[in-house]
Amino acid sequence: MPLAPQALNPKFDDVLLSRVEDAGLNASAPPQQRWVDGWLVRFSAGKAKRARCVNAVADGRLSVAERLALCEQVFNQANLPLVIRITPFTRPAHLDDTLAAMGLHSIDDTRVMVCTGLNDLASVGLPAGLSVHTVGLDPFAQRVGALRGSPLSQRQAHAERLRHSPVPFTAFELRSHGEVLACGQYAIEADLVGLYDVFTAASARGKGMARLLCQHMLVHAREHGARHAYLQVEGDNHPARAVYQRLGFADAYAYHYRTSAP
Repeated sequence: MPLAPQALNPKFDDVLLSRVEDAGLNASAPPQQRWVDGWLVRFSAGKAKRARCVNAVADGRLSVAERLALCEQVFNQANLPLVIRITPFTRPAHLDDTLAAMGLHSIDDTRVMVCTGLNDLASVGLPAGLSVHTVGLDPFAQRVGALRGSPLSQRQAHAERLRHSPVPFTAFELRSHGEVLACGQYAIEADLVGLYDVFTAASARGKGMARLLCQHMLVHAREHGARHAYLQVEGDNHPARAVYQRLGFADAYAYHYRTSAP
């Protein structure tokens, strides 16, 4: 059964999910951010909306309209559209309805998936000819950007964000005879590990490469103290969600964005 908007899956402890939300914010922090009356405003030029949106994490003292006007000034100066992220933790709680009434439309239904069974995950055995390698963060940003077809400016912004992240990232590539079949990275904070930027080359899709790489990363993170895992995936990306479900992940909560941009 799909989750209701702005609902938490009762299968998971609310405190754990609050920690997951904080960890996701920390792992996506760009250098370009500031606070506006209890709202965390991010205005990186990169591809990820998490790094170029408003995260309304506190009630604040100004009205919603006043805060939006201040945020819009920030985004206009950065030559970016105003985007507001809506989660079950958004404050004030009625913000989504308020923004809808103001004409801001909803985009990018996204699911936060959580796995609490890392201790039960088996170590991965790679088939002959496959190998997993750690790579530097700058080369990784270029690699995944090239696979996605991202412009150079977005790759550079991604690399900058990874270099300045308040939590450490470790990046991996799954290769066959030197050819990169899939790539991904994780960020560890205390006993939480988040999977990010998992991407499979077009020529290798449908062959289980993403699952092999993710399982390798999760086992690697477990060896470095992780006990719970989380990730964020588009709600309509059913192939990816099926891979994560086979690894023990389940939908914990959903989020989306509101914007007036086309």
